[in-house]
Amino acid sequence: MTSIVEYMTDQHRCCDDSFADAEAAVSAQNWGEAGQQWDKFSRDLETHLTNEEENLFPKFEQESGIYNGPTAVMRMEHQQMREMVKSMTKALQAQSVDDYLGLSETLMILMQQHNMKEEQMLYPMTQQYLTDSAAVISSLNDL
Repeated sequence: MTSIVEYMTDQHRCCDDSFADAEAAVSAQNWGEAGQQWDKFSRDLETHLTNEEENLFPKFEQESGIYNGPTAVMRMEHQQMREMVKSMTKALQAQSVDDYLGLSETLMILMQQHNMKEEQMLYPMTQQYLTDSAAVISSLNDL
């Protein structure tokens, strides 16, 4: 059986892969491939963030009674990531390699720090409070 920690971490890796593929395509100025990979990354990231905000976090908050703790911080960081994605989409549409790659570096650092907090702190806490991993995972959309 897959744990919540494993399942959600796998979603992070899926997003990381398409993010890296988009960055490589932009670096090569392969705009068609860059657009496809960016679309995949954007969809996967939004699915993941929505799964957390609408499914995982509310379940954790309800079971733990912790409403203004780590999930509040994660939601704030999700909004920051969404804003970066919007800016990067504009840079991609303008075919601006420098703007895209500069923003990409910032988003990558933000995502790495965010994912580390979730994987090392929030997901294990969630697993502790939500012991039926199979039920929780079935409520989430696969990437």
